[in-house]
Amino acid sequence: MTAVPLRRGGTWVATLWMLGAIASFSLLAVAARAVSPALDTFEIMLFRSGIGLVVVGLILTATGRLGEARPRRFHVHAVRNVIHFAGQNLWFYALTVLPLAQVFALEFTSPLWVILLAPLFLGESLTGRALVAGLIGFGGVLIVARPEIGNLHPGLIAAALCAVCFAVTSLITKRLTRTQPVIAILFWLNAFQLLFSAVITGWDGNVPVPSQGMLPWLLLIGAVGLSAHWCLTSALDAAPASVVMPLDFARLPVIAVVGWVAYGETLDIFVFGGAALILAANLMTLRRAPQRPEPAPL
Repeated sequence: MTAVPLRRGGTWVATLWMLGAIASFSLLAVAARAVSPALDTFEIMLFRSGIGLVVVGLILTATGRLGEARPRRFHVHAVRNVIHFAGQNLWFYALTVLPLAQVFALEFTSPLWVILLAPLFLGESLTGRALVAGLIGFGGVLIVARPEIGNLHPGLIAAALCAVCFAVTSLITKRLTRTQPVIAILFWLNAFQLLFSAVITGWDGNVPVPSQGMLPWLLLIGAVGLSAHWCLTSALDAAPASVVMPLDFARLPVIAVVGWVAYGETLDIFVFGGAALILAANLMTLRRAPQRPEPAPL
């Protein structure tokens, strides 16, 4: 088995960052469900991005690093955040109409998309092993989703599409970490998504005012939404995307238990069986040939 060259810190550092990401994304799912009866996905993104931008701005100002957020490679940030905005809204929608474990299981196809799309974004080679892994992972998706011909639930489509969006976002993030500090990536993540959500939410001139009871949930969404991306971006900076993304699979048993305890959702054997196939497909991709030299930045 050929070792995959690592960047800053290696697998153990990436694993620690991913534990933070797992906790953050799980809390984000719970908080989003709590406010979903009163707010739509774009309104949730408005408050999440606004809080995140304020926090990142304060950190940059307090540490004298505001210059790091200047718009370098602006077009890459723009493309990344358009795709991420679409994926995040699809994810929030899926959370409101599907069991949490099913959403997360379908989202876990993201590492497979990372492998299949890496030749386009990172100049990595696409092997026969990766193609076979993709087919196995697709079989896992069919087991998790169990689609009915002619009656496919829109939540399943949303969960599947958000995985593709997150994969593309991860690959672009990997390229950005070669020249950009994590704090700058997070700054533009929140700035762009605040702009997008503000335009869509305010289109009819009716911006919602959160109730006092909703405010703690929105603050939690802003905090863990920021920490989730901080941890994920830092993990991608520490190790290759093909190593980082499969580590996220620990999120499935965590969120399945949360769904069972908090919402009475069943621990579906099909979800776990399909997720096991998706995990096996991702593990196949870890046996890879040495990477080629990194291409020039976009």
